[in-house]
Amino acid sequence: MDLRKKADEIRKELVRVAVANGAGHIAPSLSSVDILTALHYRVLRRNSDPRNPERDRLLFSKGHGCYGLYAILADIGWIARADWESFYRGGPLTGCPERSAERGIEAGCGSLGHGLPMATGLAFGARLQGLGWRVYCVAGDGEMQEGAMWEALQFAVWHRLSNLTLIIDRNNLQAMDFCRNVLTLPDRPQDLRIKCEAFGAHAVQVPGHDAELLAAELERLNQLNDDKPHVLVAETIKGYGIRCMENIPRFHFRLPTTEEMARGTRYE
Repeated sequence: MDLRKKADEIRKELVRVAVANGAGHIAPSLSSVDILTALHYRVLRRNSDPRNPERDRLLFSKGHGCYGLYAILADIGWIARADWESFYRGGPLTGCPERSAERGIEAGCGSLGHGLPMATGLAFGARLQGLGWRVYCVAGDGEMQEGAMWEALQFAVWHRLSNLTLIIDRNNLQAMDFCRNVLTLPDRPQDLRIKCEAFGAHAVQVPGHDAELLAAELERLNQLNDDKPHVLVAETIKGYGIRCMENIPRFHFRLPTTEEMARGTRYE
């Protein structure tokens, strides 16, 4: 499968359903599409049963950007097509994910800062039981200002949870402002990687809008025998693919107008 092509397909589908149904949070969803595409179509060990006990677990911590996750789960058949088409119109899918094992949604993560603690607990439990599945957590860079995320990373390092991978969607925006205007040092573009390494994790930073590259890097990390949790910092753009949205804070939740959408996309 061509992961780059698949990511563009997911972007189109995400925007189509979200705009038609009046669902905001399109921009935070778009920045993580390539990450989720790499995971679901190449990296995760799974089969046709979303509740297979031997499956790898994926916790999507940046819950406000879950539309790409829904689009992918609908594409692979774990979310019913009718439920996806009715998203945001009273169906079972909510604006932030709620745990639904039969749909492949491992955890509810509408409240930010809790995904990594849950993922760490799952990875620790798997280690205690001698189970071989891996745990992945996708978090936002603004979310990494939460103390619970760093406590979880410290725990994972101490217990040498090499079966845990944190992927940070570093789009440089949190809600309605740039991270550099809140708590991120503007002159340290690799700040998160440096901090994660200081905690004792194995951390790398790569471009975040190439699903093939992301898949290759995640597979490489999985081959390491270093007794450390792994962190992949993916450099992304909030609103990626929709030219009127890219790097514009007001589009955190705001829907684009017809005129704005006419400015075009990256994937035409």
